[in-house]
Amino acid sequence: MQSIAIEHAIQPLVLTLDVGTSAVRLLCFDAQARQVTGIEARRPIDVYSDAHGAAEIDALALRQQCEAVIDEVIAQLGHHVNAVAAMGVDTMATTMVGIASDGTPVGPLRTYADTQSAGEAQRLRHQYDEADYHATTGCLLRPNYWPARVRWVQSQRPHEWQAASMWMTLGEYLEWSWLGIRRVTPSTAAWTGLLDRTTLDWHAEWLATVAMSHAALAPVIDVDVPHTGLLPVWASRWPALAYVQWFAAIGDGAAANVGSGCSNPRHLALTVGTTGAMRIAIPGTPTPPPGLWCYRIDRHTALVGGATSEGGNIYQWMRDTLQFGTDTDSDIEAQLAAYAPDSHGLTILPLWAGERSPGWAGDARATMHGMHLGTTPVDLLRAAFEAMTLRFGQIAASLPTSDGVIASGGALLRSPTWLQMCADVLGRPVTASAVVEATARGVALLALRSLGVIRTLDAIVAPLGQTFQPNMTSHRVYQQASQRQKTLYAQFYGKTIE
Repeated sequence: MQSIAIEHAIQPLVLTLDVGTSAVRLLCFDAQARQVTGIEARRPIDVYSDAHGAAEIDALALRQQCEAVIDEVIAQLGHHVNAVAAMGVDTMATTMVGIASDGTPVGPLRTYADTQSAGEAQRLRHQYDEADYHATTGCLLRPNYWPARVRWVQSQRPHEWQAASMWMTLGEYLEWSWLGIRRVTPSTAAWTGLLDRTTLDWHAEWLATVAMSHAALAPVIDVDVPHTGLLPVWASRWPALAYVQWFAAIGDGAAANVGSGCSNPRHLALTVGTTGAMRIAIPGTPTPPPGLWCYRIDRHTALVGGATSEGGNIYQWMRDTLQFGTDTDSDIEAQLAAYAPDSHGLTILPLWAGERSPGWAGDARATMHGMHLGTTPVDLLRAAFEAMTLRFGQIAASLPTSDGVIASGGALLRSPTWLQMCADVLGRPVTASAVVEATARGVALLALRSLGVIRTLDAIVAPLGQTFQPNMTSHRVYQQASQRQKTLYAQFYGKTIE
């Protein structure tokens, strides 16, 4: 059972604040990591974007949205609020905002999608050894990470740089505002690109490189270190939460792995929502494969993988752009299912929004090869699905072998055809996750482990759906298609993807 009525929930209860790219949500879970029905609040997030690559959020407005969902859930809980033992948080990763000494944001919160610092990233790659940086931080010298972003703020927004006495991620800003403390988890810090993978403290050499003082950053603490107590104004507003254990924020990708049952190397997580990602949890400090990142779940477990800029957004773009007439999503799914693998005669580089893993050609754009007068919209859509899946196959080839793949994300789970395609391309069983709220569930599991309610993150088995077995004949066909795609990529971008 994934959900439970509040009257039957097993105490203690855990609240999970999930701050994604489109919405803030607060959910409630019981001691068996079941979502408590009827206890949920949601607010939208407004992201400002422009042609220069901005992806910015008003930090104060976002904080107020978080406060609103907390107010709402406390009201929903009524007297059951006294059973809440912990508050856990996950946020989109990575984010960055400058904070003045009085706690006021000096500029917008910049998200992972902000690419305004692309020029600075390129200069850093020319000045420094990216392979060495990758080995020490698990990240790459790209605009998504802090080194380039800090340099950009210094040169393009000097007033922000001068006014800020602290630089924070979103989760830190929330805790600083409500709890009055500064701390950051290895999970969140790893996403910045300034964490030393070996010491799990801020990387002194790279701090010096970008002229950032250690004092401007929060101390790194692990995910199981609690804090009790709110600032007086918030203790008055939320008295029931003044005595619960608050756990510092983790990255949403780390939480999704834990919540979907991929907290160990036995299962590889494949998530496709608007965009896509493949991640595997590995104990210790593994060496990051070329082109992939290595973040953290906690001090003991790394999160290795890669992300793509394409996913459900490509389906939606094609749905809106091509002539599907009155066909419903179900109609289109049936048409896609009728194709034999790689039978459309097309080779696509599905890089509509640039490339992240594994080649990191940020200025890349989509390419379609092989169209003729008989090519149909469904041909293009089927080829795009296959092309995106082949890219996942290239990421998976650099990751350790696992027993199977757990698939999650609305875009992928809505399409059995796509799930079968993933199994065929990867040559491994792919099991659809039956967890409705994997990210929030992951936060709840981490809190329950920290409270001592469970001993391990896999103590409560994640519910699973249908398993799709690979067709090895199709797998061999897709291997040939993947080679064509790699050849086309090399012709355009002058490098090979292994």
